[in-house]
Amino acid sequence: MIRSLLFAASAALALAAPLALQAQDEAAPDPAPEPLGEFGLELNNAAEISTGGCRLTYVATNGTGDSLAQIAYEVAVFDAVGIVSRLLVLEFGALTPGRTKVVQFDLADQPCADISRIIVNDVASCALEGGGSGTACMDRLATGSRAAIQFGM
Repeated sequence: MIRSLLFAASAALALAAPLALQAQDEAAPDPAPEPLGEFGLELNNAAEISTGGCRLTYVATNGTGDSLAQIAYEVAVFDAVGIVSRLLVLEFGALTPGRTKVVQFDLADQPCADISRIIVNDVASCALEGGGSGTACMDRLATGSRAAIQFGM
């Protein structure tokens, strides 16, 4: 008799425990929102071209969660002694969330060896899909370089 009571009590506890855990899960607060992602812009390569210029290869990655209809940056190019030699607008076009895009830009009459660094000076265009403009293009911009030329903000 005692054995059957112990067995019944154990079975009742085994059935009630998952229900208690489920009730606790339902009452738990919502998890913290995911942190905002970055818009990654990397100078991936700089190669001499036959016209005596430099071909810059950029990798742009939209990790912001925003669908961008148009994105472009104004950059300043510094020569070998640190003097600004050019201001350019680099257009990357449309980038949906999670998309990576590779774009090349040619700088005529400027060998790569004559470029010490390039900085993002400003956002030239940051249009969201469906209209409006976003702040993610500059506020969440993360830059880097794999080339011998420094690239940043």
